Amino acid sequence: MPIFAVNSSSFSRVNTHFPDSVNQPTLTYKAQTFPQIRTFCVKRTNPNAEFSASNDIPIVSTVSGPIQTSQPIDAGSSMRKPISLWPGMYHSPVTNALWEARSSMFEKSFAEKDSQTELVAKTPSMSRTSIAYKFSSDYILREQYKNPWDEMRMGKLLEDLDALAGTISYKHCRNDDGATRPILLVTASVDKMVLKKPIRVDFDLKISGAVTWVGRSSMEIQMEVTQSTPDSPDSSDSVALVANFTFVARDSKTGKSAPLNQILPETEHEKLLWKEAEERNKMRKQKRVAEKKDVDNRDEDRLNTLLAEGRVFCDMPALAHRDSILIRDTRHENSLMCQPQQRNIHGRIFGGFLMRKASELAFSNAYAFAGAAPCFMEVDHVDFFKPVDVGNFLRFKSCVLYTELENPMKPLINVEVVAHVTRPELRCSEVSNKFYFTFTVRPEAMKEGLKIRNVVPATEEEARRVLERMDAERSQ
Repeated sequence: MPIFAVNSSSFSRVNTHFPDSVNQPTLTYKAQTFPQIRTFCVKRTNPNAEFSASNDIPIVSTVSGPIQTSQPIDAGSSMRKPISLWPGMYHSPVTNALWEARSSMFEKSFAEKDSQTELVAKTPSMSRTSIAYKFSSDYILREQYKNPWDEMRMGKLLEDLDALAGTISYKHCRNDDGATRPILLVTASVDKMVLKKPIRVDFDLKISGAVTWVGRSSMEIQMEVTQSTPDSPDSSDSVALVANFTFVARDSKTGKSAPLNQILPETEHEKLLWKEAEERNKMRKQKRVAEKKDVDNRDEDRLNTLLAEGRVFCDMPALAHRDSILIRDTRHENSLMCQPQQRNIHGRIFGGFLMRKASELAFSNAYAFAGAAPCFMEVDHVDFFKPVDVGNFLRFKSCVLYTELENPMKPLINVEVVAHVTRPELRCSEVSNKFYFTFTVRPEAMKEGLKIRNVVPATEEEARRVLERMDAERSQ
């Protein structure tokens, strides 16, 4: 794989030399020596071959481990493509590798923009791609993905899932000679993701995915996270998480919907996945229609029941139940400027970055609320309402929306995170995303006497939000 380095005046190829006695490459650029590049996973049948569906993606890092000799870290040594093809550098080792693969597709799309004038039908296997995380043997990679409790940082995994789904969508849009039509592919939504088993950061992990369904201008990509551990060596028990991403295509010039290559499922399993995706697409359309209807009068009793305790907090706080707390008292938020380093290949903010920031805020909120380290369980359906551009002022606002305490050893904490795109110059603020995360706490914490409080709304607007989330949970 060619590696490019940043020069203050231009971008130049770096010569790569492989000494017989050293497995890692030594990079040289004229008289200057760059730090070693560690390869986390390289499984290419042909080192000179182009990126293909049958190959795992190589993951590269420029970080040195604590036992290595201290060399200066060249922040530009991971730049491998001209800036016109390479998006922002605020990425994990995995997303770096994905952008590398995706930018090689864009080299042909920029050079041959009009080369593909006809749509073609493609099989799911033609877009199938996987990433291998060698956590068991690679200390550096493991360090980048673990949290303070030596567990997986789920926000970074969500970020990688979105990046890989985007790469798969571009592979589906390529024709046989590798050229891609000038279209924009953006994440429209992500279906509910439920963690089927805990993901450990000390065992190897694999993410794989492929296009499973295609409409006229939208496609669904199913992602699967698998991990084999001593507790579940059987491959049938290795699936830890399944995620379905919906991408939509837009014409790069007009911004209108653009047609996509159709899908041709071959195997019985691929046909089953297509049928399931078709049903989900119909349900999404029905849900959008249902959401436009007013709340039924039958919900008035439920609203009043929810608001009863909240009114006591507001009107008679001394008499309020000590095991309850108002939604507004669980709020947390953070703000950030959207920097160029966080942009995607179209110059907008990378959707996976937004998912990671929302996930980390939700985790922090649940931690502050419970008083113990929370455990991720699921993230509900995510819609991307508005694009986020470089230079936008982004605000994430979170709160504990409600708790479920039926099982005293496994309480559920439901956290809402709303992302607002704020433009001070225009005096406007719009919602770009809404995220809903569910956490629990470890049973040992509950055995030690930890109590999770009930959360109650103080306003009718808050009560309606709670009812909508409860109904959405029951309908899935």
